[in-house]
Amino acid sequence: MKDHFLKKILEYAEENTEKGRPKNADLINSIADIRKALSIESFWQDAKSLIPDHTPQWCEIWLSNDTDAVISGFETLLKKLQLPSKTGIIRFPERAVKLVLANRDQLAQLSQLSDDIAEYRRAKSTAEFWTGLRNKDQAEWVRDLLERTRYELVPDVSVCILDTGVNNGHPIIGPVLSDVDCQAVDPSWGTHDHDKHGTLMAGIAAYGDLVEALSGNNPINLNHCLESVKILPPEGANPTELWGHITSQGISRAEIKAPDRKRIHCMAVAAADTRDQGRPSSWSGQLDQIAAGTNDDTRRLLIVSAGNADPAGWAEYPSSQLTDSIHDPGQSWNALTVGAYTELDAIQDRTFEDYNPMAPKSGLSPFSTTSLCWEDNKWPNKPEIVLEGGNLASDANGFATECDDLSLLSTYYDPQRSHFHPFNMTSAATAQGAWMAARIQAQYPEFWPETIRALLVHSASWPEGLWQQFSGDGSKTALKKLLSICGYGVPNLERALFSASNSLTLIAQAELQPFDKKRDDSGNPTSGYRTKDMHLYELPWPKDVLRGLPDETDVEMRVTLSYFIEPGPGEIGWQDRYRYASHALRFELNSPGEGKEELIKRINKASRDEEEGHPGTASASKYWRIGQARDRGSIHSDIWQGTAQELADSHIIAIYPRIGWWRERAHLKRWDRRTRYALVVSITTPEERIDLYTPVAIQVGIAVPIEIPVRAKGEQ
Repeated sequence: MKDHFLKKILEYAEENTEKGRPKNADLINSIADIRKALSIESFWQDAKSLIPDHTPQWCEIWLSNDTDAVISGFETLLKKLQLPSKTGIIRFPERAVKLVLANRDQLAQLSQLSDDIAEYRRAKSTAEFWTGLRNKDQAEWVRDLLERTRYELVPDVSVCILDTGVNNGHPIIGPVLSDVDCQAVDPSWGTHDHDKHGTLMAGIAAYGDLVEALSGNNPINLNHCLESVKILPPEGANPTELWGHITSQGISRAEIKAPDRKRIHCMAVAAADTRDQGRPSSWSGQLDQIAAGTNDDTRRLLIVSAGNADPAGWAEYPSSQLTDSIHDPGQSWNALTVGAYTELDAIQDRTFEDYNPMAPKSGLSPFSTTSLCWEDNKWPNKPEIVLEGGNLASDANGFATECDDLSLLSTYYDPQRSHFHPFNMTSAATAQGAWMAARIQAQYPEFWPETIRALLVHSASWPEGLWQQFSGDGSKTALKKLLSICGYGVPNLERALFSASNSLTLIAQAELQPFDKKRDDSGNPTSGYRTKDMHLYELPWPKDVLRGLPDETDVEMRVTLSYFIEPGPGEIGWQDRYRYASHALRFELNSPGEGKEELIKRINKASRDEEEGHPGTASASKYWRIGQARDRGSIHSDIWQGTAQELADSHIIAIYPRIGWWRERAHLKRWDRRTRYALVVSITTPEERIDLYTPVAIQVGIAVPIEIPVRAKGEQ
């Protein structure tokens, strides 16, 4: 049989009939047509489960060339087959993309009739798809989502939304937000959402990416609930001097109602003016006190928005965003501040046919503010992370406008009119951050707020768009600028939750006492105060595995340290970071060839230099990607880069304190307080075949830090 078909193929290639046609042409062409019709899978570049069945779906048809002739010919074919398509086409070098509404049989027909098709993909759904539906059709999608979602009956984790109230009468909000968890700081305001903003926050804080949730057909498990505390009045505004107090009251109400829950406090309310320029305000200072548990010793994770850029500067993107400061209280040291970037760059709405996305894919969102304009390096790096905040559409004249295709999708506060509504800006990004934090807390109930904050930062990276926009030459100076614009980048939830075999993550939660009274040789207290404890971690790296790798094998180690500071009382003192922050912590790694004793001596010298006003002793900075710029604020993260051999010799991490007002203002009697911290360390090799997890799992002993006293000058 095989020889028979081979003979037919050779005759087709080498012989013609009396009429000049290739011999066996009808047979060979019919086989080709059948192969082409059955090869949708070979053209399909998305998950095979996304191939349409008998129901038409919007698909991306990638053509093999971007010439006018190819595009025109394909559009003529679409008209002949009466296949709906979106106006316009996206061009790439030697490729063109057309959005077509087709089912499987129609795609097979296109494959058969066109030689210009290179590949198929399912078109990405945008918010405009759902916002453009009639409300009764939206309700069908809501019913499908409810049928696929499994809700925790008595959730132990919540996201507390401090906003304009939330309408829990919305069908997909009701299952996660009970009536008793809807409150208001002032009961006369009512608990209803008078503005829509709070309900928009709720949709994303509950479900994350609502477009993805609606588009899929897999079961969804929600292991956290929502709480709503209304902190904004339905009419007028709260007095400026009460902003911190009202925020505190909102948090207290939620905690009194359900004291045993682990909650993520989420607030995307910010002041309009930006005059603080990083300097703490009474509002941001109050957030720092709440997070640190100054008054009740209860630590809390607060996730707040960076604030939105002034629309008057949209047309000057991105330069105007770089001079528009983070809004109060986003400068809070302890709160996790969220800015915005965007992946949304496809405009499908024909209304915006002559518009283009303003920001590039994975670039800074036009809505985001930054801390680049803060002149003083003593204030924190803000924001710490960025998440999807949407994009703007702009025309040839530079006019910029919001667009549903370039926005996220969330829940509308009046489902009688519409179940869905577009949502964007740093508010939408902040709601996503809270959703991520709740997912981590639900999976790891023993984790502290400091640890969850650390994991979000630790999992973050700079996508290509942000890197191309702002990294410059990749130097430490350039990365310092990048930190002030978008923090550590975009967090990855899966990376935060799980570690692959070649990406090992070690987590420690511990506490130490930063300061103590000076003591004489007999250990008796004397006058003055000193730095006290240092923790040393012997990292259980598989040294034999690392040393067995080729000499040129590069390895990355990421270290993240997270703790909360207690803000110093009195605004006059806030001019000085040593007076505002109760203390600081730092991490340091031994350099290759440097033993434990040498590392301790180096850190002790740096502490003495700081006391005497010197800049301190620098570590082997060539290995660190960011360097000293990481040390601003109360969360520090950096990436060590070197060879496997060098990492095998760099296995001791020290956590040690730096000066703060607990020590410098000893009369306030805080000098002997202890502080908590979370340390996250991970190593990554370039090859998945290198198993680092198993050797480490065999070795135990990382969990217990060794306390080493930090010696002041003159001490033994």
